[in-house]
Amino acid sequence: MYPQFPPGFRFGMSTSAYQIEGAASLAGKGPSIWDTFTSGGGTVRHGQDGRVAIDHYHRFAEDIQLIAGAGVQDYRFSFSWPRVLAGDLGFYDRLVDTIIEAGLRPVPTLYHWDLPQELEDTGGWMNRDTAHRLADYTSTLVLRLGDRVRDWITMNEMNVHTLYGYALADHAPARGLGLGALPAGHHQLLAHGLAVQVLRTHGARTVGVASQHFPVSPATDAPEDVAAATLFSELTNWTFSDPILLGDYPNEMIRAGVGTEGAQLDRDLELIKARLDFYGVNYYEPTMIEAPRAGKDYSGVLEVDIPTDMPFSPVPVKSDERTDFGWAIVPAGLTEILVTLRDRYPGLPPVFITENGASFHDADPGPDGRVHDERRIAYLDAHLRAVADAITAGVRVDGYYVWSALDNFEWAAGFDERFGLIHVDFDTLKRTPKDSYFWYRDLITAQSAGS
Repeated sequence: MYPQFPPGFRFGMSTSAYQIEGAASLAGKGPSIWDTFTSGGGTVRHGQDGRVAIDHYHRFAEDIQLIAGAGVQDYRFSFSWPRVLAGDLGFYDRLVDTIIEAGLRPVPTLYHWDLPQELEDTGGWMNRDTAHRLADYTSTLVLRLGDRVRDWITMNEMNVHTLYGYALADHAPARGLGLGALPAGHHQLLAHGLAVQVLRTHGARTVGVASQHFPVSPATDAPEDVAAATLFSELTNWTFSDPILLGDYPNEMIRAGVGTEGAQLDRDLELIKARLDFYGVNYYEPTMIEAPRAGKDYSGVLEVDIPTDMPFSPVPVKSDERTDFGWAIVPAGLTEILVTLRDRYPGLPPVFITENGASFHDADPGPDGRVHDERRIAYLDAHLRAVADAITAGVRVDGYYVWSALDNFEWAAGFDERFGLIHVDFDTLKRTPKDSYFWYRDLITAQSAGS
């Protein structure tokens, strides 16, 4: 009934601080770039924001018990940098202790897009100094929690954060810099390297990063479409993984565009390619690209629209089914990207799938008290089988984390999109495990019995 995985394979769930915590100004917490972005009007569906989110800050004990009840071994969450900056480390003390008491391994992410607004005011990720501020923040956390937290993720989806928030204006901080955003990517990579250095110094057991990856294919075999797809993949996939895993950027245009040159760039890249214990892969859907056709409307193809003056344009991926977010459901793409990573990086560390999941507009609990989300079960089953296929093909994958544990604030999509295994009534904040939660629990039980 279920895909099977090697002994020791770990299952988990993932969340991020801004999307679930709420308590926006409690204990002196200052604003993040997302607080600023959501207060701007017209930037998020229905004018919604994360000031309350799902109030995990006050309900974390209940949430952790629910997560543990699914039988997972790991819980991936993130810290709120503005909350830590305000000195509210007591919340994370309590959270980590509760995670451990529930029998879970805490796997926190240092940075999941919620940059303190005060750092954005001095340039944000376009300012090299922000990387050093993240190193300071890392020191604060590891000194406080390193006796209990041994496994760390540095950064989440630097490619998406750079593309949506700095190159475009669809996410915070909405800079709209186009290719001029490349320095923001480099400074995040530098922050990753500095964080690895800090974590190693303080005895971290394992250190990794969470990167979104997806296959990119040309719409046709025409040379211009192949070239456009290659460039798009270099910018969105390899600009962030090549420096970490190979120690350089994928082409000279990108290397020249990151805003750091010569010996300083070489020193940065040496730091960025520090050894990792695992490499996190977030996967949702593949992308198809063509060279722009004059007069053709490309709006609405992706979650965000690529400016018309870019040398590549997206076309719809052929797929028999889509999520309610409009994303193509292509499980084979997960197998493909894992094999591609293995082939591109001969020294690839063990992989964890740090995010994979789907938004379906689930109904509220019915008369039987259940949330019936059969499409999510089918999605998860197919993608776990795709992971098993990659393992059979020789890729070392050591774990899989569902995105997400709970329905949450889904960035610019507000509360419309539901990714959770646990349903949240956004009015009452009542939690209800969905059928997919029980399916995942049963799969993990079957895996344990099989091993």
